[in-house]
Amino acid sequence: MSRLGIKKTYKLFIGGKFPRTESGRFIEFNDSKGDFLANVSWGSKKDLRNAIVAARSAQAGWAGASAYLKGQILYRIAEVLDGRSEQFVSELVAQGLTADVAGEEVAEAIDLLVHYAGWSDKYSALFSSVNPVASSHFNFSVPEPTGVVGLIAPTKGGLLGLVSVLAPAIVGGNTVVLLASEKFPLTAISFAEVLATSDVPGGVVNILTGKRDELQVPFASHMDVNAVVLCSGDKAAKKAVDLEAAENLKRVVNHPDRPLEGSPYHILDLQETKTTWHPIGV
Repeated sequence: MSRLGIKKTYKLFIGGKFPRTESGRFIEFNDSKGDFLANVSWGSKKDLRNAIVAARSAQAGWAGASAYLKGQILYRIAEVLDGRSEQFVSELVAQGLTADVAGEEVAEAIDLLVHYAGWSDKYSALFSSVNPVASSHFNFSVPEPTGVVGLIAPTKGGLLGLVSVLAPAIVGGNTVVLLASEKFPLTAISFAEVLATSDVPGGVVNILTGKRDELQVPFASHMDVNAVVLCSGDKAAKKAVDLEAAENLKRVVNHPDRPLEGSPYHILDLQETKTTWHPIGV
C-alpha cells in the first residue's frame, strides 16, 4: 500500500520554542541525489533580534546556575543525542555524507559534549588566580561568562561543527544565538529537538537557519551581543564582521571553517576576568 510522503518543514528554535520565520521565507532543501527533502526556514534579521532578546532574558539565570547543573545538562544532551544517533546518521547521509563518516561525526559530537560536561566544574579553578599585591589585600581573579554570544557555525561538519562551538559557550555560562551551517540545516533543527528534551532552559540556546551572507554582519553589529565566534575561511567576511564589531567593542573569536577540537581554552575565549580586592586585617 502506497502512502503519501510527509515532507517536514524545519523551523527555527527561539526561546525554547519552534516558531516559523517571521518573514515567511523558506529554502527548498534537496538530498544528495537532488530530490526534494524538506523545507528549511530562511531566518531574517527580525528573527535574529527575537533570538537575542530570548538569549538575554535567559542569561542571568543560566550564568547563576551551578557548575554541577551545567555539567549535568550537557551530559543529558549527550544521552539524548546518543539515543537518537541513528536519526542523525541518516540525516547526515541525506545531506551528502557517507554512512561511515556520518557515524563517526555523530559519535565525536556525543564525546565532545561529555568532554565539556566534565570541564564544567574545573575550568574556573584552572583559569582563576590569587595575585600578589603590595598592599595588605587578597587579590583574586576569576572568569565570568561574557553574556550573549553569537555563534556562526562552520559550514563543514554539520553536527560536530555545531556542537564544537556550542558546548564551550554554554558550559561557561553564556547564552547563545547560533547560525547553523547552510550545508547541514536539517541536523541543526533536529539537534534543537534534542535540546528541547534535555533540561536546557528556554532561551539558553537559540538556533537560526538561513543565509550566512545575510546574517553574519548583523550578529556583529547588534549592540546586545557581547561576543561573536566566526568559523569561516572567507577573508572578506572576517573583515566585515571585525569592522562591525569594532563599532561597539565586541569581541570576535575567529576560527577556520571546520569543527573545533575540544579544549578548555575555547571556554576561556568567551569569559571575562573579574578581579576582587579583599582587605586583610583591620
